[in-house]
Amino acid sequence: MSAASRATGLPTKGRRAPATGRGSDPTYSGTDLAARLLLLQRDRRAVLARRDTLLDLVRAVHSTLEPAEIASHLVSRAAVWIPATCWAVVAPDSHGQPGVLADIGLAADFGPALYGAAGWVAAHNQPFFSGDLRIDARLRIDSATAVLAFPLRARERAVGALVGLDRGVSRVPPELGSSLIGAMESLLMPAGAALDTALMLKRTEALSVTDDLTRLYNSRYLFLVLRRETKLASRSARPLSLLFLDLDGFKSINDSHGHLAGSRALVEAAGVVRGSARETDIVARFGGDEFALILPDTGSPGALAVAERIRDRIARHSFLAADSLNIHLTASVGVATLPDVAGTADELVEAADAAMYRVKDRGKNGIQVAVPGR
Repeated sequence: MSAASRATGLPTKGRRAPATGRGSDPTYSGTDLAARLLLLQRDRRAVLARRDTLLDLVRAVHSTLEPAEIASHLVSRAAVWIPATCWAVVAPDSHGQPGVLADIGLAADFGPALYGAAGWVAAHNQPFFSGDLRIDARLRIDSATAVLAFPLRARERAVGALVGLDRGVSRVPPELGSSLIGAMESLLMPAGAALDTALMLKRTEALSVTDDLTRLYNSRYLFLVLRRETKLASRSARPLSLLFLDLDGFKSINDSHGHLAGSRALVEAAGVVRGSARETDIVARFGGDEFALILPDTGSPGALAVAERIRDRIARHSFLAADSLNIHLTASVGVATLPDVAGTADELVEAADAAMYRVKDRGKNGIQVAVPGR
């Protein structure tokens, strides 16, 4: 996560583009953004209108289907076209939340200016130029920053924004002549189309591997990852653990309060489980009120610690408190570790599942570690 995203609480999805050094070009030292643009107008217009400039960008953005790489190609070139303190590409993720795909020179205090300008561009589908955001009635952001922001369009709508930020204000609003704006927008058209395609592909991939209700991974993805991880663990002689978790008494919520309440409780449970796992763990909804976690490079003691943390937090959580129900549930957890009790993905699943049902048979609300031969 970049510094700016930490400051704003919004996600960073991308990469730092290679520095070009042009943002600190001594030719333009001591000049504000508006003055710089005035000096650059004729030269930049000629550069941006050249066919080889367009071909270079088209080749770059169509060389990958990764949104972050497309954005990186774009900001590295924008920094050459127009020297500024920072250039960044902002686009929404699969949940509609804006995040930085790639940047050059992005600092934490640029966060409000960056997301403010990107949001305006997305809403109006028009470029945004400002010499001083503190006095700009369109945003009124307390940031002594000058801004150039352009929509990245596909099918006549903004799918993202290319934003240039300059530390310090301009004495007059920065201006790009109509021919320079036209050249810039012509260059950005293929970049917008490529970014739109890459983002749609990522959203489609996300939908294919996530559970519609909880937004955790689904069982299909769980098995794909588990087979991959078991092969890696076997080759490297490193442990791999699997947790199976079932919510005790969950059926009573559906029976007493209806399936909509049950669905909300499942979403809450998914949040508790995900929040109790580690970043390296793969968390999935296995089906119904069952969840599964893949724990790479984790032996039985480490897996037991994760299982206990999840079981404890489930027990302490008040489900459906927003609906004034304050329901308490418990969890039965089975733990299986490769190579202790299994040698394949299927054997690991069977061992964790059997261990979970032994907890159920003993009265629920507990943890069972699978042992060889059982």
